[in-house]
Amino acid sequence: MKQRMLGRSGLQVSAIGLGCMGMSQAYGTRDDDESKATLLRALDLGVTFLDTADVYGAGANERLVGDTIRGRRREVVLATKCGILRGADGTPMGVDGSPEYIRRACDASLERLGVSEIDLYYLHRVDPRVPIEESVGAMADLVRAGKVRHLGLSEASADTIRRAHAVHPIAALQSEYSLWNREPEQDVIPTCRDLGIGFVPFSPLGRGFLSGSVTTTEDLPADDFRRTLPRFQGDDLQKNLSLVDALQRIAARRQCAPTQLALAWILAQGDDLVPIPGTKRRTYLESNAAAVDLALSSADLAELDAAFPIGAASGARYPASLGAMVDSKRS
Repeated sequence: MKQRMLGRSGLQVSAIGLGCMGMSQAYGTRDDDESKATLLRALDLGVTFLDTADVYGAGANERLVGDTIRGRRREVVLATKCGILRGADGTPMGVDGSPEYIRRACDASLERLGVSEIDLYYLHRVDPRVPIEESVGAMADLVRAGKVRHLGLSEASADTIRRAHAVHPIAALQSEYSLWNREPEQDVIPTCRDLGIGFVPFSPLGRGFLSGSVTTTEDLPADDFRRTLPRFQGDDLQKNLSLVDALQRIAARRQCAPTQLALAWILAQGDDLVPIPGTKRRTYLESNAAAVDLALSSADLAELDAAFPIGAASGARYPASLGAMVDSKRS
């Protein structure tokens, strides 16, 4: 597996990472045995940049990842997050970026993961009630205490990124970025590049939509997260399916999977981008990992850019309740 550096942080990671959220929530029934097998297969393939969070499965995901990598810890660049609160029913109910919460959350994550140090610790969402300087200041204390190596932010605006970076170097900014969500190109990615911060796209396959496998929400499990997302609903869904048709035509000509084409496009946007497609299946993991070897021509890139301009996707990324937790309309 090829390697990339997250900005100027000195943190080297696999060129494609693995998002672990879906192993414990959001996309149907859990299968811990297959998830563990997928994690181990990822390490065998050199996909060693693993992404989890305390909120995924209400801590279950961190325990799953921690238990699985025990004995292979030195191979892994381990990222986790804090800052999103869950209600009794498991749904996100708000954010907390207070120094007291961050300190407690870090200690709890270390215990669940079974590690003494987290390689990359993100503030999962910016708390509008707490100055970002205070949140990042508390995270910087964790670095000084030896509990965390590098700091990151998730779904933060350009202004917030600059303010945070002035307190302590930010190694990575994580946000949704894919062919059908290119808004970070407007100001977030340029800001990251200006400051030497790596950019980590989550949901680089549009939560599975760009695979072409989702044509209706009726086939999804009743508790599947995508049933709540506007882009998967009604007229928005029908309009977005035409985008997938275009991707499939180009992929067929290149003799690759649409998902591989979508990942190769992200990788071609710059060496400072490291996508973390999520999966709980070894088959999808292996297909995604192979995208690092798919070289796109300037003609390929131009065709994809024309088919997926900024704003091409129809519908909001999140329902209003979750959209309110994002720091910027353009992040």
